[in-house]
Amino acid sequence: MLAFLRSAPSPLFSRRGLDLDFPMLAGCLALLGLGLVMITSASSEVAAVNAGNPMYYMIRHLVYVLLGLGAAALVLLVPLSAWQRLDWMLLIGAFVLLILVLIPGIGREVNGSMRWIGFGAFNVQPSELAKLFVVVYLAGYLVRRQQEVRESLWGFLKPFLVLLPMAMLLLLEPDFGATVVMMGAAVAMLFLGGVGLVRFSLLVLLAVGAVFVLVQTQEYRLQRLITFTDPWADQYGAGYQLTQALIAFGRGEWLGVGLGNSVQKQFYLPEAHTDFVFSVLAEELGMVGALLTILLFAFVGVRALYIGLAAERARQFFAAYIAWGVAFLWLGQFLINVGVNIGLLPTKGLTLPFLSYGGSSLVVTCASMALLLRIEWESRTVLGSEDAEFSEEDFAEAPAPQSKGAAYGR
Repeated sequence: MLAFLRSAPSPLFSRRGLDLDFPMLAGCLALLGLGLVMITSASSEVAAVNAGNPMYYMIRHLVYVLLGLGAAALVLLVPLSAWQRLDWMLLIGAFVLLILVLIPGIGREVNGSMRWIGFGAFNVQPSELAKLFVVVYLAGYLVRRQQEVRESLWGFLKPFLVLLPMAMLLLLEPDFGATVVMMGAAVAMLFLGGVGLVRFSLLVLLAVGAVFVLVQTQEYRLQRLITFTDPWADQYGAGYQLTQALIAFGRGEWLGVGLGNSVQKQFYLPEAHTDFVFSVLAEELGMVGALLTILLFAFVGVRALYIGLAAERARQFFAAYIAWGVAFLWLGQFLINVGVNIGLLPTKGLTLPFLSYGGSSLVVTCASMALLLRIEWESRTVLGSEDAEFSEEDFAEAPAPQSKGAAYGR
């Protein structure tokens, strides 16, 4: 099996050995390491009470990290041409999973939401896979219908015949945050695919209008919107989670209270190791630690966009669109999560990429990282972008041109 894998070109078994974008890899691994440390700290009190072992969530998170790195290694072996051929199958698979999660007995309900499919001790969150598969499908569509997307209104609207039903399935769970992130990444990909500014502006207006309608039609969403503007008005009710997060930021000051010394994680701040791990990080590492974490996220996000730009310059447009889509998924989810933690956005159940506790999110994020590394390698190497075989004749020196005298026999 190993010999078979080595025979196929990949950044893991290249002629130069391990041939990866090490700045990107180092940034992602640093975030994974920081996440493991913060999960260990933020979950210790909850784990000690709920499971009798303060290291319970840390051990599970470490298992997820190893599964994620294993998934990343497999993704690195798969050529992008295979993703392009299978984009429709991946999309159908995403629809099947989103439908299955809504079926009682298959989907698991947690905190009033049907977002997980249980497999023994582990849960799979279909929305995480759906977001990535939508990016792959849309990248393939933009390559196949590039001219139509740029010049025709119908070519621009076609993807929404797929995206809107998927968004409805996500809203039925309900998972409003994942819907916003997925649709935001799709709209950004369409814009980079060459959609005219007028049609893009119209789409943005329609999206804003749709969000307004969705907020008005569900009481809990409207309540969240009202609460985040003044959480102290109901600090022991609807605004409790946000006020506790803000207290964590206040306690951290500039340098923090020290790793492991958070008070808010001791049952004051709900979901401290999942949606609000950034608040615990700010409390323990202070404003300096929080800003350095933001800079690290910014580096990884900008690096992903740069990988897409390099792929476009290499005329590998499918790879470029995927890189941009993944970058917007990461950046959108990061901005929403941090915005929720600091009170700039209403509370949403979105994990922080690389840092938050959550198996599906972490494994899919690692797979996305590997997809970016594969894109960077294929756009940088001829062997990665073409299934070509070379011989010595391909590298032979061209014969020196004859002089005019030699040409005429003089």
